[in-house]
Amino acid sequence: MKYLFVLCFLFQVISMSANAQSYKYHTVKKGETVFSISQSYSIDEEDIYKYNPEAKNGIGIDEKLVIPISENKTEVSLNTETSAKSVSFKEHEVKKKETLYSLSKEYGVSIDNIKRYNKQLYSKELQIGETIQIPVGNIPAENVVVTNSPQPELTYQSNEAPAEKPVNSKASSSSQNYKTREHIVLPQETKYGIARKYGMTLKELDEMNPKVEILQPGMMIRVGTAVLDEEPVIITDDRFRFYEVKPQETLYRLSKKFAVSQDSLIRLNPALTEGLKFGMVLKVPKKDGSSENVEEERYTGMGSGSQSKVDLKSFIDNRDTKEIALMLPFHLDKVDADSIPTYRNAILNERVIRISLDFHSGVLMAVEKAKSMGISTKLKVYDTRRSTGEVSNILRTNNFDHVDAVIGPLIQDVTETVAGALENRNIPVINPLSNRSMKGYGNLFQSRPSEEFLRSKMVDYIARNASGKNVIVIADSKSFAIKNELMSALPSARTVNPSDNFVSEAKLAEVMSSGENWVILESENMNLISSVAAALNRLTRNNKITLLTTNKNNGYESDVISNNHLGKLKLHYPSVDKEFDTQQDDEFVKEYAKKFKVQPNQYAMRGYDLTMDVLLRLASAEDLYESFEKYPGYTEYYESKFHYLMKPEGGYTNDAIYILNLNEDLTITEANDL
Repeated sequence: MKYLFVLCFLFQVISMSANAQSYKYHTVKKGETVFSISQSYSIDEEDIYKYNPEAKNGIGIDEKLVIPISENKTEVSLNTETSAKSVSFKEHEVKKKETLYSLSKEYGVSIDNIKRYNKQLYSKELQIGETIQIPVGNIPAENVVVTNSPQPELTYQSNEAPAEKPVNSKASSSSQNYKTREHIVLPQETKYGIARKYGMTLKELDEMNPKVEILQPGMMIRVGTAVLDEEPVIITDDRFRFYEVKPQETLYRLSKKFAVSQDSLIRLNPALTEGLKFGMVLKVPKKDGSSENVEEERYTGMGSGSQSKVDLKSFIDNRDTKEIALMLPFHLDKVDADSIPTYRNAILNERVIRISLDFHSGVLMAVEKAKSMGISTKLKVYDTRRSTGEVSNILRTNNFDHVDAVIGPLIQDVTETVAGALENRNIPVINPLSNRSMKGYGNLFQSRPSEEFLRSKMVDYIARNASGKNVIVIADSKSFAIKNELMSALPSARTVNPSDNFVSEAKLAEVMSSGENWVILESENMNLISSVAAALNRLTRNNKITLLTTNKNNGYESDVISNNHLGKLKLHYPSVDKEFDTQQDDEFVKEYAKKFKVQPNQYAMRGYDLTMDVLLRLASAEDLYESFEKYPGYTEYYESKFHYLMKPEGGYTNDAIYILNLNEDLTITEANDL
């Protein structure tokens, strides 16, 4: 019987090889129709409709179509020797600030084709001084996948026996709620890979295809429509495998399980930006060997040193003059040359102008400090007037060819205008204060993390340190989203529901334990915050209580809220900045007071910290981008620290924040993991 099975298997392999079919993904361009596409591939329109039935309802720009390629045509187009002869190359030595994007524009060739003939660029960035081959001749078609013979299951599949499905687990949404489309199974594709590509769970994929047990190349199956924004890739790297998310698992737990950061998991699995769900299929590194760290570094540029502090003053070696463009809304158009008091009144009444002037004063202090370290800076200051039209005019009438970085503007849409205009020159644009989500320009750096990011970091902190604690979650109706996230990370936590923005002492006493109690309060309502703080303060006579929140909002600043209560409860909260004591005997404070006749405020401190970080990074590397590769740790100054990560949608965000602790004497210190 064993030999009969082997013979049958060999027969199946031979049969599949004989009937092998090749496919290509075609991205629809402007003006293309099904007919014109069929003509370009010398196939019938019906062949396209067969593999893309939804195309009968029309096709859109950037939509991907499966194109069947005849065997003879494919063999010719993929004959390596023949293709190589028809392609000519030009050697190009990579210069400072050049990117794949700028080279593709310069030579009129796609980024994919540059990578195609320079394989090292699939796993690393361009290196200054590196010589690469630019294809300039008749380049053969890309992305054709050929099936010469079926392949065995790939090495990234887990060899473990399938885990039993836990009972009482809520499965993800039924496939009946999905809009579906057809997918042609490519050679070497598995159910794991297909589920991941379409952001589905294995259960959903199986429900859509109940009669499909074994996938075969060329087979048509039903899938969802939420395609990940990536080309179909067959992963043969044995550093990875696919993992199916179990019930009650959180992103934090998975990051610990596979020894990678949460940001790396998101980079590896873009579908995670929509949230983690039971049954989701994730690409994860294998735990054997050191491959996790290698992949972590490839995807985040940070490696294992991301949690260590680095002092860039020790690495200054680039003494070239730094050219910085500072863009802030000073509104000089409101200045009456004959009436300085008019502008003084404008400053007093315009908060944005005051912030700009304070930030500018901090920038000037940083430039002076950098000069004392041997870093020369050419600072050009521009008034944006909070206008996209004004910054467009600034960019059009001024030479930015030698600018190393732009600091500012303050406002979101104005920042996006500048970043979009300078992206093709790869000039970094660092927004100093906005925490709003911005467009994914590759040169845009958001130095202030979003409120969602702060909340996420605080949840991680709580999850890491909640072991052995009696955790109690209090959240009003407007905070249901963060409540769900907390309960997902802390499934054993107790909940107390407010009534009319009030929680009684008796209700809280019912859920207290004799050990350590952690109370997480989520609300922006000052009455609820006040009632909880007052009740907990009274309960501290007989209970050990710590108050925590993921969002220390303006409700906590109300006169109704007693800071003494919050201090006694050791309030823990996330923050972008830590509070610097300007009363201490510090050289910066003395110099600032001497120069501007006032104590520096938070915006002056921010201007100093951000500018000093930019100048030190430029002085310790060829450019800002290289500094992140050379020095993966975080940098820290008076009130801020910086550690930039690439965002899945493009650009960079600072993920370095503080978890702060309000002490009983009302001083503020940084909270460490317990």
